[in-house]
Amino acid sequence: MLKIGLTGGIGAGKSEVSRLLAAHGAVIVDSDVIAREVVAPGTDGLEAVVAEFGAGVLRPDGSLDRPALGAVVFADPERLKALNAIVHPLVRARSAELEAAAAPDAVVVHDVPLLVENGLAPLYDLVLVVDAEDAVRIDRLVRLRGMTEQEARARMAAQATRADRLAVAGLVIDNSGPLEALPPRVDEVWGELKSRQV
Repeated sequence: MLKIGLTGGIGAGKSEVSRLLAAHGAVIVDSDVIAREVVAPGTDGLEAVVAEFGAGVLRPDGSLDRPALGAVVFADPERLKALNAIVHPLVRARSAELEAAAAPDAVVVHDVPLLVENGLAPLYDLVLVVDAEDAVRIDRLVRLRGMTEQEARARMAAQATRADRLAVAGLVIDNSGPLEALPPRVDEVWGELKSRQV
């Protein structure tokens, strides 16, 4: 099994690379998807979040009101730590389950947006960074996600720098160009990953 940590700054195209790797046969373990699953209605995770933050973080249907919770935790670093202390162990446990269920010869790609910020690079055989120039990322966030330039810059500033991400990269996919240039580059990277399997 080859364990890959996939990361990239907002707007770099990490999700598209993840999709293309899945099409090649990679087993994708998506931290964002798992983070939503572990606090779904009826889970111990949601129960723990409500115990910590109160029923005000719930929607009328009993699901987590992410904007309401975000307003609390992003205004107070201590509250964010409390949330992370609940969610992160659950995400790690579920990620480990999914990895363990993969075939012995699988390429398991852990899609982890905050891999660098949380110092997780040593957990993987290789870190794959999807990179794009800041101006390109800002343009994508404004054009495709409807952010203002100021919002885009603030989101980027809250993440690791490009230099920090590139410093832990075993492989880099430069996605500063047009979308049609990405699949051939991912094909190359897939060949490189398969060649590294023992």
